[in-house]
Amino acid sequence: MPNLTIGPKVRKSLHLHDSQLKKLEEKAFEIREDIIKMLVEAGSGHSAGPLGMADIFTALYFHVMVHDPKRPDWKDRDRLILSNGHICPVRYTTMAHAGYFPKAWLKTLRKFGSPLQGHPEREKLPGVEATSGPLGSGSSQAVGIAYVGLLDRAPWRVYCVMSDGELEAGQTWEAMLFAGRNKLYNCTFIIDRNNIQIDGPTEEIMPLESLQAKFEAFNLNVIRCAGNSIRDFVSAIEQAHGMSEKATVIIADTIPGYGVDFMEHDFLWHGKPPTFTEAKEAITWLRTLGGKIKSEHE
Repeated sequence: MPNLTIGPKVRKSLHLHDSQLKKLEEKAFEIREDIIKMLVEAGSGHSAGPLGMADIFTALYFHVMVHDPKRPDWKDRDRLILSNGHICPVRYTTMAHAGYFPKAWLKTLRKFGSPLQGHPEREKLPGVEATSGPLGSGSSQAVGIAYVGLLDRAPWRVYCVMSDGELEAGQTWEAMLFAGRNKLYNCTFIIDRNNIQIDGPTEEIMPLESLQAKFEAFNLNVIRCAGNSIRDFVSAIEQAHGMSEKATVIIADTIPGYGVDFMEHDFLWHGKPPTFTEAKEAITWLRTLGGKIKSEHE
């Protein structure tokens, strides 16, 4: 597929041409394949969330965010906070494809001494803005960073990726209160609404709906989109950028395990890697873009 390159950028229109969309969609499935490979190599890790969020991370790193892999500490870069750090395989893989570090590092996931740990560590890997761990803490870090950006009248924006399961944590709602009170229009929260958590469906464990009404009650701008549609997600980001008085929450409806038929919608894949045999089957699915095209071997 054509190579997608990243370099220092300025804020631009996010309108997607069909050719750009096709490249991004192909890149997302290429990233999914590498996620499967790194999980098998590690022998541990999370499958469902990383596969479900590959479209969003591809869109962020290759189309939306202003950043420069050659200067990960560039002061005018956008900041991406990963609150649900357990889906870090998708972040690591996307960063490797974007040029932050060699793809060969992906084979070191969760290994002793590797900068690619089971949760991202800010001091271990350039380009990671915050260390994650306890679910819910990322939103608090994001609003603090965004508040500083407003005080400094900085040009950069903050994106905070979160899980739906972590919305059960009270700290999340404290952060939303702060975002609403301070009109953090430079901050966009992206909720991975895949409806699963490690021990079952979210609506059985601790019902969350109506999410939109809850966020709106905190004086936040709320947009719902199809998280596995890059075009729909980019459109939601465009709307967020057009909001000048409120922080935005994008509720991205995703399919956990997206692209691998036997993983999709199954909460049992939340926190486990595939076996070698399962990985081979998964890669077959991914190389046909989730079954959208026939394998050349069929």
